Amino acid sequence: MLFHPYESFDPVVQLVEQAAEDPDVLAIKQTLYRTSGDSPIVRALARAAENGKEVTVLVELKARFDEARNVAWARRLEDAGCHVIYGIAGLKTHAKALLIVRRETARIRRYVHLSTGNYNDKTARLYSDVGMMTSNRDVAADVAALFNLLTGYSEAVGWSMLTVEPGRLRDRFVELIDREIQVSTPDRPGLIMAKVNSLQHEAICEALYRASRAGVKVMLNVRGICCLRPGVKGLSENVEVRSIIDRFLEHARVFYFRNGGHEEVYMSSADWMRRNLDKRVEIIFPVPDPRLRRRLIDALGVYFGDNVKSRRLLPDGTWEPVPRKGPPVRAQEKFYHDAVEAATTEQSTERFHPLTRPKDEMG
Repeated sequence: MLFHPYESFDPVVQLVEQAAEDPDVLAIKQTLYRTSGDSPIVRALARAAENGKEVTVLVELKARFDEARNVAWARRLEDAGCHVIYGIAGLKTHAKALLIVRRETARIRRYVHLSTGNYNDKTARLYSDVGMMTSNRDVAADVAALFNLLTGYSEAVGWSMLTVEPGRLRDRFVELIDREIQVSTPDRPGLIMAKVNSLQHEAICEALYRASRAGVKVMLNVRGICCLRPGVKGLSENVEVRSIIDRFLEHARVFYFRNGGHEEVYMSSADWMRRNLDKRVEIIFPVPDPRLRRRLIDALGVYFGDNVKSRRLLPDGTWEPVPRKGPPVRAQEKFYHDAVEAATTEQSTERFHPLTRPKDEMG
């Protein structure tokens, strides 16, 4: 798991660059929604095609404010020999997915990267997003099916791990919320934690109101639009809504469900808005690794513990600073220091430290 911008976006770029040069890589497939002005990922995809690999790229031409840039990149990729697709008629493709198909010891193995953010090395320094690299067979099979769907090679099939189709995205979130209601008890109440950019979809709001009335605690971190009112007697007394505006743009979409003690965590390219859940090709994907689940749950806890840059939504629709109780907690600052500490610890445990100059020349 990579938590940007606290952790570098370079591993994602390097993954594509290495795949472009690896003679055992047979195919690379990727969605591009927003890219940087001089994207190293686009350059690597073009180089992969020139090296004889099958490269399929879905370029979303209707990415707001980036239409002209995406047209230019699409032409460059086509000139290099890539198979460029311009999405599905009537739907904007907002999913962020990368698939690498590699030949390994008489079998084929798939490598996948899924993310809440775009494949843009510039905004990855400014936006707070989460990405996951995996070779999990079920996840990889679903991502392969997604690209078959996008390229028209096959129709939608039964999905094992991912939720993809418009309309079904909304239903999946509602199912997860309703399941939390069913497993909630007075002794062990349910818990939903969600981090999104915006919350506007009526079906999601209604499901969260149902959860609150059933005794489920609902904790929402919503950066922008929020059409749900928390703390309304008889409707949303168990709902808490907070927003963090800080140095980095909060862009990740993360969802936690206690599920009666069998905790589940999902990430998504989609916000809880009509345009995302009903009119776009998006991805909801689970986090199978328990270590990564725990890391995301802890991160959500830090967001809800922020008492420096956080505001809370009141029942009348106004916002107020979160009352500061105890020592100050600034979520983005904590994530930064955690990343620095992790990097320092990793370096200190390395076995070999390359010496670039002889000791007697180092003054």
